[in-house]
Amino acid sequence: MTKQPLLQIKNLTTSFRIHDEYYAAVDNVSLNVNENEVLAIVGESGCGKSALALSIMRLHNELNTKLEGEVNFKGQNLLTLSTAEMNRYRGNEMGMIFQDPLTALNPLMRIGQQIEEAMKNHLNLSDAEMKARSLELLKKVGIPNPERTYLQFPHELSGGMRQRVVIAIAIACEPKFLIADEPTTALDVTIQAQILDLMRELQKQMKTGIILITHDLGVVAEMADRVAVMYAGEIVEIADVYTLFSNPLHPYTRSLFNSIPSAAEGSDRLHVIQGIVPSLKNLPRTGCRFASRIPWIKESAHEINPTLHEVEKNHWVRCTCYQDFHFPDDTEAVKYDIS
Repeated sequence: MTKQPLLQIKNLTTSFRIHDEYYAAVDNVSLNVNENEVLAIVGESGCGKSALALSIMRLHNELNTKLEGEVNFKGQNLLTLSTAEMNRYRGNEMGMIFQDPLTALNPLMRIGQQIEEAMKNHLNLSDAEMKARSLELLKKVGIPNPERTYLQFPHELSGGMRQRVVIAIAIACEPKFLIADEPTTALDVTIQAQILDLMRELQKQMKTGIILITHDLGVVAEMADRVAVMYAGEIVEIADVYTLFSNPLHPYTRSLFNSIPSAAEGSDRLHVIQGIVPSLKNLPRTGCRFASRIPWIKESAHEINPTLHEVEKNHWVRCTCYQDFHFPDDTEAVKYDIS
């Protein structure tokens, strides 16, 4: 009997209202996340990564957002739940590490109060037990003086310390599923490494399924089990991390790899992907959405309605244009050695 995924997203479409019309920022996305697995979602800013994360947690403004499809967590479709029912999952079995810890934290509340907030809603603990657990969590996430930090306000902490506090809040109720949205953005490389080590250790301890959203391919190589590449609201390629890094196929994936600065001799030019991610209103809804950024590829190479093709076991690529893709100067994409 095949084990059911921890999280199963089926044909999820997230549309935002602009004036009187809705435009899809996440377009017919299907993904699975298993227990004790890290699924990385990569892509440029504006590709829909954070919109997808907030859709899973149902944190969009529902007055201006339309969600269609299914987000099944342990077999329960979260999109059918009321706000009160959804709150029983958020902060309890599902946690989220937000991109900007300073805006994620309440500037008027002490750190200890913010960690205990989730516990009050989901755990039957006394005040003394909640404080003891908060101090334990602060220690677990690597904060050297938990008693002092417990009483501080967010502005009194460094960026790295605030990120650790956000992680402590996210794991306060030991969730089975966690979304980490750019957890190392704007942190220096030393703190980045510490945060990634912390997430890896927490995953190992709690067997948590994690969606890791990032644009940093180095972080992906270090953390992920599988990788989904997102462009203009769609998944364009998905594979296990070793397959994707050794054999990227979609033109967008190969372009991302080719944009990585290389120390190879003679590589004095930085590859830039032509054009930009189109805005929601200008996004082409038919044909290959990446076609305008690779104009040297013949039009007939693209599908009219691109679909995901399984080119090898568990390696999926959208559109047939990958078969004809090449770089104009015939340089090959940089490939990481992650063995």
